[in-house]
Amino acid sequence: MKKKSIAIFMIMILVFGLTGCKEESTVEYNLSEKDWDTILEEARGTTVTIYGYGGDQKTNNWIDTYVASELKERYDITLNRVGMNIDDILNNLLNEKQANVESGNMDVVWINGENFFTAKQNDLLFGPFTDKLPNFHKYVDTESVEVNYDFGYPVEGYEAPFGKAQFVMIYNSAKVDKVPRNHKELMEFCKNNPGKFTYPAPPDFTGSAFVRNIIYDIVGYEQFMDMEADEEVIKEAIQPAIDYFVELKPYLWKEGKTYPAEAGLLDNMYADNEVYMTMSYNPNKASGKIGTGEFPESTRTFLFDKGTIGNTHFLAIPYNAPNKSGALVAIDFILSVEAQVSKYVPETWGDLPVLDNNKLSEEEKAMFDNVKLGIATLPQDELLEKRLPEVPADLVPIIEKIWMESVPGESE
Repeated sequence: MKKKSIAIFMIMILVFGLTGCKEESTVEYNLSEKDWDTILEEARGTTVTIYGYGGDQKTNNWIDTYVASELKERYDITLNRVGMNIDDILNNLLNEKQANVESGNMDVVWINGENFFTAKQNDLLFGPFTDKLPNFHKYVDTESVEVNYDFGYPVEGYEAPFGKAQFVMIYNSAKVDKVPRNHKELMEFCKNNPGKFTYPAPPDFTGSAFVRNIIYDIVGYEQFMDMEADEEVIKEAIQPAIDYFVELKPYLWKEGKTYPAEAGLLDNMYADNEVYMTMSYNPNKASGKIGTGEFPESTRTFLFDKGTIGNTHFLAIPYNAPNKSGALVAIDFILSVEAQVSKYVPETWGDLPVLDNNKLSEEEKAMFDNVKLGIATLPQDELLEKRLPEVPADLVPIIEKIWMESVPGESE
């Protein structure tokens, strides 16, 4: 019995020792020594796990069906999507970093803005890696500010562009005769239609964007581009907007005593006619949801006259991703013309493409031009004409904090 126990013990040591060697091999990943053919070969037959926001069913479906099937057919890669809020993703990575976990569970992370800033500041990301991606060089404007900076913070090759976004307001034209084109007209609309407008509470991504858009409309945006991340300085700058939100509260849904926790809930309220407006970072969202029957046919989209905030969302690779080769191949595929066209279709997702039109062939341009954007989608030239830059990433959580401390108040 004793000999048998010793034998089992030795086998366990051997098994764990071999497992440790396998994990170590996933950590020691020298990208500079690998050409693309080597990366493709290493990725073949593996599983890639992508983590990101899972609250939009169309986006989930696009990843689970189109991307997953294409990766399987082209590269024999199995794609596994895990829906998780970015705060939880970052907390997991931070905990793994502190615990010296060398091989984690995430291969690709959907990320941008202050979350990328946090991840990069804490050395949670692998890179730089974009120089290795063939489609990045072939199709992306590598000199673009929107590719090289994420909420004013340098990307430096640690994330690849996934899609573009621009904040839009969505309304039911059967209920709204005149859309508000600025913050003053929005206040008037809410007073004339009490309870029929609200917005998601920051730090929800869309709700936070709405708050920043109102700030821009009231005090402008230029001053924030070089502003230090000092709470008192920021609070003084945005105080007129904070006063506006406080004045707006009594005219909101449920008199501003509560707010939708996320954008998806506001969409549901709009679909149920509880409110007359919703909002999105996706200019094609309204047309897509008309197509699926989720939004009424009378749904339309509008912008403020001074413009709305636009940004780029990205894909990154965690520092301890167990399958970095697979992650690189998956990200490169998403930068292909076929993938970018697919997610541009409103019924599929409606996400704006990140490819440079000047780098496309006439046939490739036609693929995008042939996408039917839908009756509720604004023309690209109007969006681009009114596209405003994001504030630097380190200012966003401070603005959200000021809103949370100043606006909801005791009613929350």
